[in-house]
Amino acid sequence: MTMTADSHTPVASDVFEAVKAVCRSAKVAQRALSTLRREQKDALLRDMAAALVAAADEIVAENAKDLENAVAAGMTPGLQDRLRLTPERVAVIAQQLLDTAALPDPVGTIRRGSTLPNGLELREMQVPLGVIGMVYEARPNVTVDAAGLCLKSGNAVVLRGGSAARHSNEAIVRVLSGVLAQHDLPAGAIASIDAFGREGVVALMKMRGIVDVLIPRGGASLIQTVVRESLVPAIETGTGNVHIFVDASADLAAAAEIVVNAKTQKVGACNAVETVLVHREIADALLPGLGARLREAGVTLHADADAASALGTVPSEPATVADWDTEYLSLDLAVKVVDSLDAAIAHIREFSTEHTEVIVTNDAANAKRFVAEIDAAAVMVNASPRFTDGGEFGFGAEIGISTQKLHARGPMGLPELTTQKWVVTGEGHVRP
Repeated sequence: MTMTADSHTPVASDVFEAVKAVCRSAKVAQRALSTLRREQKDALLRDMAAALVAAADEIVAENAKDLENAVAAGMTPGLQDRLRLTPERVAVIAQQLLDTAALPDPVGTIRRGSTLPNGLELREMQVPLGVIGMVYEARPNVTVDAAGLCLKSGNAVVLRGGSAARHSNEAIVRVLSGVLAQHDLPAGAIASIDAFGREGVVALMKMRGIVDVLIPRGGASLIQTVVRESLVPAIETGTGNVHIFVDASADLAAAAEIVVNAKTQKVGACNAVETVLVHREIADALLPGLGARLREAGVTLHADADAASALGTVPSEPATVADWDTEYLSLDLAVKVVDSLDAAIAHIREFSTEHTEVIVTNDAANAKRFVAEIDAAAVMVNASPRFTDGGEFGFGAEIGISTQKLHARGPMGLPELTTQKWVVTGEGHVRP
């Protein structure tokens, strides 16, 4: 049948019922997770980390199948890099589970409380969200991050990692499920619906009342489809049309290092820079050297007329309006010369996806204005946007970077995977 990822599209009844069964099993499994003590959760995560390292060769071999298919399908090099696993990368992913195990457990924490004049005791307690659905693309590391963060916060997780990473994800889920069994925990706590393809995503979006929240991670099309069409509440993780503004007062050497790192350190990441705005006063001093370094790293520059002039002999392509609005996720960078901080702020306000925005400056007043007037989940002063990351923020890992304003914003770690309930204790109190 022909189908688009739309919650109003009919789904074959057998697929719908199969996904529903997976989600119901996850709901039952979550009850067991919600009562685990911290030491039990931490032991589970440590064993999962060890199991991943032990199975690294198997996981990498399965990942090689996905990479072969990706190359054949014409996947961009930046997205291939995001998909690729090596033994070293598996070790890094496993370490994130250990980092998560070392973090405080938010479940059961009392956020606030008071005793009313009538003697009633009120306590606002953090509790798991319940069943979390993850929809993501070509990111096998998300399989591990999502499982680890959800388990530590007492949530079950239903994973849809996409066809591009199916072999990798299946291998990882097998390893993690094996550890669940060793701890006498239900396998439904970490479940995959990859076998059901796109119809499975549509069915998952209809599981309101069973699945508590959906978190999409991937391209703009995937995210917006889930946000617009899902009947299950969704947390919007945004695309990253990230800007760096180099102010007239900036240290030019530091600015160059920040831009090169932000563009080339991991091009397929949502926190990689896509547009650099350069103050006119320092454009001629900064851009020739910076442009040469970027070109040497394989970056194609899309420059407006003033930036192209400042670049001199460094090759560039004419920038179009579409370039200002593009999350490349590749070795491409838009460059524009602006007359002032006001012009930079205006450009960012027009084209930002409210993910991460950066100013490089030695002017404290300009930094303060930029932070106050730029509306984004993360605003950085004299630092690479690549630091907008749950692991870098000390969260152990992240389940996504939210660009919405309700429930959570920015990198989401353990606390963001909890909600609250009020516990009210009385002594036979009745309301008069």
